[in-house]
Amino acid sequence: MAVTYRDAGVDIDAGDELVERIKPLAKSTRIPEVVDGVGGFAGLCALPSDIADPLLVSGTDGVGTKLKVAFATGKHHTIGIDLVAMCVNDVITTGARPLFFLDYFACGKLDVGVAERVIAGIAEGCRQAGCALIGGETAELPGMYAEGEYDLAGFSVGVVSKPAVLGPARVSVGDSLIGVASSGLHSNGYSLARRVLEREMGLRLDARVAELDGVLGEVLLTPTKIYARACAGLGAALGSDLHALCHVTGGGIEGNLPRVLPEGTRAEVALDHERPKIFDVIARGGPVAEAEMRRTFNLGVGLVAVVAKGRAESALEALRVAGEKAWIMGEVTAGEAGAEASVVISGS
Repeated sequence: MAVTYRDAGVDIDAGDELVERIKPLAKSTRIPEVVDGVGGFAGLCALPSDIADPLLVSGTDGVGTKLKVAFATGKHHTIGIDLVAMCVNDVITTGARPLFFLDYFACGKLDVGVAERVIAGIAEGCRQAGCALIGGETAELPGMYAEGEYDLAGFSVGVVSKPAVLGPARVSVGDSLIGVASSGLHSNGYSLARRVLEREMGLRLDARVAELDGVLGEVLLTPTKIYARACAGLGAALGSDLHALCHVTGGGIEGNLPRVLPEGTRAEVALDHERPKIFDVIARGGPVAEAEMRRTFNLGVGLVAVVAKGRAESALEALRVAGEKAWIMGEVTAGEAGAEASVVISGS
């Protein structure tokens, strides 16, 4: 009997079935600029006609070992939101509007139901971000992944007018720093979090933890916030007084905020906000030193907006209207001339 591709571990029929299931999910994310649907060799998207001197902005990321929690719990419906968030939240820091998204889903043996749930989450993330899911790749790679596991990567493209690009060139001494709340761990630091929670503390993912007001696995799978619509509202309210946006990911505030500040400045930051309880559980359960917590996790701050002096209250109101919790967390001050930008945490 002749050997088939299925005998080698690749099920083409399952892949074709997944494509058919994806089509309505992608259609639900369609925006006016999309030229073609899912199913061809490449996705087509036009540039918006109302953006002068447009620049394309691209970003790519994954969700790291947060996937391990999805595998262990069998809950796959939100991990796709994380994938979109980690890419889109980077793209919007330039002031860009997200246009479209593509995904890469790889596994050892394709489970169509699981893949569909993951991609349904990606579609939901795209709807939250206001961008279109215009394509992707599903790869069945026998022997590459453990049974029941998969890997994800995402790719986002946005557009911004060249004169409106945010970043260090706009930032000045005296600017206010606005913290915008995260929903929890987002998608960073899970290797440390899992080490503490599962090994040091001996907690099961299905355990109900009183301090967290919920089941541990569900808390850990809380989706990463997507800030695209909130930042669009912030830009509309502040105009040129919105100077920079910082997505707080691995490295924390101290590792990420200097990326949007000019040389010779420093950010003086107070971390006196109320943190999601998961961070306190991890800190005590390790124990993990505060300095290590700060450079690993977002500690409740998913985004930092840098706005012109005197516009902080307007920024807070715009973010409140967008449904975000935000507060003034510091300001930009003068540092050593010519030195790299830095962050100073109050009391540290």
